[in-house]
Amino acid sequence: MAADKKRGAQAVRDMVISLAVIIFAAWIIYLFIPHDDKKDPVKTVGYGVELASARRAAPYPVAAPQGLSKEWRATSVRYTADGPAGSVWHLGFMTPDNEYAAVEQSDQRRPVRFIDDVTQGAEKTAKKQRVAGEEWTRYKGPKYDALVRPADDGKSVTVVTGTASFRQLGQLAGALEAKSERPEESAKPGKSGGSGSATPAG
Repeated sequence: MAADKKRGAQAVRDMVISLAVIIFAAWIIYLFIPHDDKKDPVKTVGYGVELASARRAAPYPVAAPQGLSKEWRATSVRYTADGPAGSVWHLGFMTPDNEYAAVEQSDQRRPVRFIDDVTQGAEKTAKKQRVAGEEWTRYKGPKYDALVRPADDGKSVTVVTGTASFRQLGQLAGALEAKSERPEESAKPGKSGGSGSATPAG
């Protein structure tokens, strides 16, 4: 009986020692692995190649900002041809104060559903916002707000959405330049807003 107790105590002691060794080893590894707590976790991406490809393929002028400060960081980009929501262009940014803002475009195969999807359920309001002489409709949502504007020819819709304020959404919308580089299109660039900031209307 005494021998059993002694073996049990020995086993417990061995477990404690093993655990202490593991913790000590982990601490040593942590000390020698470089880590920078100040490093920005946001990964930025380039989008020049994807933008050029989308402008050659999309059935509408594809919009991207010109003249934004370097504090606006692109974080995601993609073009989907002939998907469930039509031909879709997406370009996401982190704003200077680390809010999310994105440009979303579609050829309006299902415009209401597309707007609902990219704004995560934002609803249309009666308010308009003028951006460089163009009128955008405000949408408000539990997660994202948005500015929405159909193209003049009615063949596409542009949505600027995210957690950013309407002022910053307007700034992004105002910087957008829409161009098409499809072979059958003329070489004339289209302009979707200027480079100025937004002025709320109402």
